Amino acid sequence: MTTQELRTPLTLAVLVGSVRQPRMGRLIADWFTDRAARRDDLRVDLVDLAEVPLPLADTPPGGNPASPIAERLAAADAFVVVTPEYNHSFPAALKNAIDWHHREWTAKPVAFVSYGAGSGGIRAVEQLRLVFAELHATTTRTGVVLTAPWERLDWQGRLVDDGPLGRAADATLDELAWWGEALRTARRDRPYGS
Repeated sequence: MTTQELRTPLTLAVLVGSVRQPRMGRLIADWFTDRAARRDDLRVDLVDLAEVPLPLADTPPGGNPASPIAERLAAADAFVVVTPEYNHSFPAALKNAIDWHHREWTAKPVAFVSYGAGSGGIRAVEQLRLVFAELHATTTRTGVVLTAPWERLDWQGRLVDDGPLGRAADATLDELAWWGEALRTARRDRPYGS
């Protein structure tokens, strides 16, 4: 067996960062999750914040390990955050979910799939980079940016996976897998903060 064959797939949590209707974020997350699930080096867990009860109150400093998704996030080796840009920032539901957790993000990589009307959500991503840095997570340089994704739907309402979009997703997953493997090894061999 080769080293590659001996490796355990990374657990990738894909977070749908918007709870707003209509569910453009879920549609994009479904497309990305399907693409990620084709890889042998990843095991994908889709976390849709519209399906997770996380109230705005009762969140102690440092996170809440009793949250309904804490175990799923803790089990993840890497994250992809699917986020729109609302008023030049990211959604409140996403910030709330991030703040509900702390240790779950530490020393793990985070990539972004963003979308929006004009900028494709890049202003939201730049702000999220600051938030995740505070939580000791590593954000990737590569990501997927979708400008006006509602114009990229086929007759069945699915996102059209053209060449450039697919290549951006693959490049994002390649970089995320590299960081995921490196940081998983580092967390195992020398736990972060020790």
